[in-house]
Amino acid sequence: MKAKTYRLKNVLLETGFEYEGNDVLRTNTGLYTVEVEDGKIKLLKPNDPNENAIDAKGHLMLPAFKDMHAHLDKMLFGLPWEAVSPTRHTVKDMIAYEQKMIPTWLNTSVERTGKMLNFLQAYGTDFIRTHFNVDPTSGLKSLTNLEEALASKKGTVEAELVAFPQHGLYYTDTLPILKDVAKLDAVSFIGGVDPYSLDGSIERTMEQITNLALDNNKGIDIHLHEMGESGIKTIEFLIDRTLENPALKGKAFVSHAFALSRLTNVEVEKIAARLAEAGVGIVSSVPFGNMIMPIPTLRKYGVEVLVGNDNIQDHWNTFGSGNMLQKANLIAELYGYGTEFGLSRALAFATRYKLPLDNQGNLQWPKAGDEASMVFVDASCSAEAVSRISPVTSLLHKGNIVF
Repeated sequence: MKAKTYRLKNVLLETGFEYEGNDVLRTNTGLYTVEVEDGKIKLLKPNDPNENAIDAKGHLMLPAFKDMHAHLDKMLFGLPWEAVSPTRHTVKDMIAYEQKMIPTWLNTSVERTGKMLNFLQAYGTDFIRTHFNVDPTSGLKSLTNLEEALASKKGTVEAELVAFPQHGLYYTDTLPILKDVAKLDAVSFIGGVDPYSLDGSIERTMEQITNLALDNNKGIDIHLHEMGESGIKTIEFLIDRTLENPALKGKAFVSHAFALSRLTNVEVEKIAARLAEAGVGIVSSVPFGNMIMPIPTLRKYGVEVLVGNDNIQDHWNTFGSGNMLQKANLIAELYGYGTEFGLSRALAFATRYKLPLDNQGNLQWPKAGDEASMVFVDASCSAEAVSRISPVTSLLHKGNIVF
């Protein structure tokens, strides 16, 4: 539904914290009327239940969710169920499989990406950073199909695109294609994957990616699954290049960065300080089990940690839920953010750090002039929403009512 101007009544908003000593005991809330005009919040006023307005039914209004790591171009969503193969173990195994299957997947990828977008929106997501394959098998077809699917959802979802050489720059002859794609206005980031294990050289691959980003005014988002020395050296390389090139600060990211999970506490503190100094962020799908990422330490030093679902149903993994509240819940449970205050802060991982209340309990969202992108959840406060993974009842994107 598109509406230029409208009002919402019975909107539950957080208003502050209630304390017991220095500890947050609970979150205070109140009912309000919210007026939306031209995609922005025009005003907030005390609630009038008798007003002629859209009824939010007392549901809690929160900033819309941001999925910062997805692969919308080549997932298996919309195809018959298929679990991960027990015979494909390495990235190179996966590349061989992709080279075989991509032509078939592309035949239906526009329709299936549309279904995936509906799936993510149903969980309150209105912004997605999505990678698309750049390789000799895909050519530009992954990009064109992805753009067609996104165009069909114009006005209800926003995406930033990462040109992703999944099959390596040199392992397959991908660099010439990536150079052409890097020039396109639709592309925001240049990607890469495991430069040492796939292309045989950290420096050769990372120099190309960095130069393409700088020459075309793009960001960088490297997928790094490598453990041990090669993983750390790749992270250090990106830190060094970002320090040398301030234009990359805040625009350079390492996705996964699993090597950080194997460092000692002292080593994590050291590299976290360098990541923060350079403005290099980490993007995580929040793994657990035998691999726990040092997210609290990274945040302590001011490193931007973005979170995404990554795999939802594809040949790499099938455990992504599509639900960013579930990711916030997982972080809260893994790292012990179980108090009212801790749970309310964990919501930041679902919203890219936009929260209703600041750390002192002052209202910081929503305010007049803010973009009208928000979700409504059946919860009494953000802490409950995270802890209970409360159901999303409505989504608005830039003032457009998605559902």
